[in-house]
Amino acid sequence: MVAGQQPHRATPDLSPAPLNAELDRWLRQLQRSLSLEADSGFQDLQGQRSRFSAFLEQQCRSPSPQLPAKDCQLLAPFAAQFSRYSEASPAQRRYLVTQLRQHLHQLRRQLDPPAPLSPPRLRLTDSPASARAGRSTADLPLSELKGIGPKLATRLAQLGLFCLEDLIGYYPRDYVDYSRLVRIQALVPGETATVVATVRRVHAFASPKNPNLAILELQLQDPSGRLRISKFMAGKRFTSSGWLHQQQRLYPLGATIAASGLVKENRFGISLHDPLLEVLEGPASQVQSPEIGRLVPIYALTEGLTAERLRQAVAAALAAVRPGPDPLPEPWRQQLTLVAKADARSGIHQPSNRDHLDACRRRLVFDEFLLLQLNLAQRRLQYRQRQAPAVPAGAVGERLKAFRNLLPFQFTGAQERVLNELLADMGQPKPMARLVQGDVGSGKTVVAIAALLAAIDAGLQGAFMAPTEVLAQQHYAKLCEWMPQLHVNVALLTGSTPAKQRRALLQDLANGQLHLLVGTHAVLEDPVDFARLGLVVVDEQHRFGVGQRNRLLSKGLQPHLLTMTATPIPRTLALSIHGDLDVSQIDALPPGRQPIKTAVLSSAQRPKADALIREQINEGRQAYVVLPLVEESEKLDLRSAVDEHSRLQQEVFPDLQVGLLHGRLSSAEKQQAIEAFSRGEIQLLVSTTVVEVGVDVPNATVMLIDHAERFGLAQLHQLRGRVGRGAAASHCLLVNDSSSAVAKQRLEVLARSNDGFEIAEMDLRLRGPGEVLGTRQSGLPDLALASLSDDGSVLDEARQTAQAILDADPTLEQHPHLAQCLEAQRRSLTASARLN
Repeated sequence: MVAGQQPHRATPDLSPAPLNAELDRWLRQLQRSLSLEADSGFQDLQGQRSRFSAFLEQQCRSPSPQLPAKDCQLLAPFAAQFSRYSEASPAQRRYLVTQLRQHLHQLRRQLDPPAPLSPPRLRLTDSPASARAGRSTADLPLSELKGIGPKLATRLAQLGLFCLEDLIGYYPRDYVDYSRLVRIQALVPGETATVVATVRRVHAFASPKNPNLAILELQLQDPSGRLRISKFMAGKRFTSSGWLHQQQRLYPLGATIAASGLVKENRFGISLHDPLLEVLEGPASQVQSPEIGRLVPIYALTEGLTAERLRQAVAAALAAVRPGPDPLPEPWRQQLTLVAKADARSGIHQPSNRDHLDACRRRLVFDEFLLLQLNLAQRRLQYRQRQAPAVPAGAVGERLKAFRNLLPFQFTGAQERVLNELLADMGQPKPMARLVQGDVGSGKTVVAIAALLAAIDAGLQGAFMAPTEVLAQQHYAKLCEWMPQLHVNVALLTGSTPAKQRRALLQDLANGQLHLLVGTHAVLEDPVDFARLGLVVVDEQHRFGVGQRNRLLSKGLQPHLLTMTATPIPRTLALSIHGDLDVSQIDALPPGRQPIKTAVLSSAQRPKADALIREQINEGRQAYVVLPLVEESEKLDLRSAVDEHSRLQQEVFPDLQVGLLHGRLSSAEKQQAIEAFSRGEIQLLVSTTVVEVGVDVPNATVMLIDHAERFGLAQLHQLRGRVGRGAAASHCLLVNDSSSAVAKQRLEVLARSNDGFEIAEMDLRLRGPGEVLGTRQSGLPDLALASLSDDGSVLDEARQTAQAILDADPTLEQHPHLAQCLEAQRRSLTASARLN
C-alpha cells in the first residue's frame, strides 16, 4: 500500500432492489383491467372467466404472495367495495375505480422508488441536447408536476391520466378554429372567426332580470362595419360596482382588441357567442392569448374539470417533458416528409395553424400504423419460418376429382383461380396463411372442401372450424352428403358432444383414422390432438381472435391455414386486421343467381310486407323475419322475436307454421327449428341474428328485417344473403322505425347496391371498424388518432416502410428505439388481454 493512501472500503449499494417480476405482472394486470373498465363506461365487463367486479374482489382479497402484509391489509376494504359493485351507481363505480387506480399507482412508486439523488451540480448554460439529457420524465406522476396540484391530479385520474406520458398522449378530439382573421362585414353565422377592431362603446352592468348575472357589452368597429358583442358572467361577485367599473377600464374607448368566437345571428344582427377578448397595443401587435386567433384543442372532459384547466395541464406537461430519441431514423423522416416525433406530440396539442396541425397528425398517425404493420409483418415472418407438411401436386388425386364430379355445377373462374392459389401455397414446405374473401353465396365453402380433400389425398388430416354450433352443424350436415361417397371419415365436435362419443372421436383423431374434424371452439381444448394435421379451415375469420387461431395452429404439425369470411372487409381494415395473411377474393357469383330486390319500408307499411310474405308462401316459397332482440326490453322500445312470433302465428298467419329461432334455445332446439325450416315444415321462421350465417335454404325468397336501423350495413348484407340462394327472384324488406335522416340514408345504400365491398366501405365510414367486424374481440388495432376510413394513404406508406425496414433488419437490431416502441405496444396489448 502506498504511504498515506487510505485502505479501500466497499461502498454499500443503497439503490433500491428492482420490483419483483411476478409482483410487477400482478400490478400491471390490475391496472389494465381497471383501465378497460373505465374505457367501457363502468359497465362491469364480462370476461371469459369472470366479471370485472368478481375479478377485482378476488384479487384484492387474495393479492400476489409477493405483496408485503401491510399492503395486503390496505387492499381488503377495496375487496368489500367491489363485492357490491353491481349495485353501485355509475358515479360510485367511477369513484371506486379511480381510487383503486391511484392506490395502485402510489403502491408501485412505493415498491419501486426512483434511484437516490446524485450530488448537486451547478446549472451551466449548455447545448439543447445536453439540457434534455437525464432521466426520462415520462413516468413522472402528474401530482408532482409544476402547475398541477393534488386536486387537479385527482380529476385527471378520472380520465385515466396518471403520469406525464398519459397526459401528452391524451390527444384532442377536435379543434375550434379561431385562426381565421376576417373583417366584421365578412362574418358568417355558424363559423368561428377572429376580428381585430376598435372599441367604440363599452358598458358593464347587472342584469335587471337577474341580480346575480353581470353583462359586459362592447361595440366594436373596423373599416368594414360595426359589431356588438356581449359577455355574460354568473355569480354575485361579478355584479359588484367595483368589478363592473374594473371591466369597463379593461376595454377603454379607442383601444384595439382581438375577439374570437362562434358567429351567431340574433335580433340585433351578427354577434360573437361567448367571445374570447384581448386588448392589443396596436392593430399589428402580437396576440399573447393561447386561444385567440389560434386553433384551440377540444378534449373529452370529466365532471369538475374545465376545458381551460385541462389545456393548462397539457401546457405544463409539454413544458416539463424531455423528448427522447426519435424512433424513426432521420433518412426515413426526410424520405417520407415527416416532422420529428417530439414536434408532432407538441404540435398536436398546440398547432400554430391548420397546415402545422395536419403535419403533426400525419406523423402520429404514421407511427400508429407503422407499429401495427411491423407487428403483423414480424408475425408473418415468424410463421413462414416454420416447417409445414407440403402437399405435392402429384398427391392431388382421386378424392378431389370425384368431389368435383359430385357437384351439380362447374366451378366459376374465380373459384378455379382461388383453388389454384391454395394448392400452390400448400405445395410449399412453408405454412400457408391465406384469407379467402367472397360475398354471400360466392361458393367459398366448396373451395375450402376441395383444399381439404387435397390435404387428405396427401395422407394428412383436416380441421374445419366454425364460430357457432349452428354453423358447425350446417357444415357437418353438408359434408355428410359428400364425404362417405369419397371414403372420408368426418366427425363433429362441439360443446354439446356427449362424453362417450367425444372419447371415441378423440381416439380416432389421435391414431389417424379420422380424416376430417368439424367443430367449434371445442377443437381448441387441450385433449384434442391430431395425428398429422395438414390444413385448418376457419370460417368467419373475424369472429375468432388471433390468440384462438394460434392455439389451433399449435395442434400436431404446423398446419396450413385457410381462413374465410363472407363479411366484405374494406381494404384498409383488411390490412390492419389480416396484414399477416395473403388475401384471395372470389369476386364472381355462380351463374343463375337472381339479384335480390331490396326495399326500405316504414313501420306503417308493415301490412304491405306481410302481403308479400303471404304471396310468396302461397307460391310454395318460405320467408324469414329477423329482429334484434329475443325478448322485450324495458329500456328499448323494440319488438322482440318472441312477441313477434306470437303476433304472426296468432293474428297474421294463423293457418301457417311459424317457427322461432334465437340464441337462448339449446343447440338441439336450434337444430330442430333449422331442420324443420329446411324440410319445408315451417313456412315462416322468426329469428334473431343467429340466422346471419350458416342457414342455407334455397326455397326461402323473402327476408324481412325489423328495426333495420339497429343493424350495421355489413350485417344487413349478410342477413340479406340468406335469400336469393335458388333460381327464384328474392326480396329483402328493411323496416325502418327511426325518423333519423342518417338512418334512412344508410339503409338506402343497401337498397341500391348488392356489392358487399361498396357496402362495407360505407359501413366503415358510418359506424367504425368495430361495428363492421361485429365484435370487439376481433384483434382490432388500438388506434388513438388514425382513422381506417380516412387515412388509407398513410397506412399504405406505413406498410411499405415496415416491409422495407424488416427486409433490411428483420430483428430491428439497427432500429433499437423502434424495437422498444414495438415491445411497449405488445406489453400493453398483452396486459389488456389478461382480463379475459
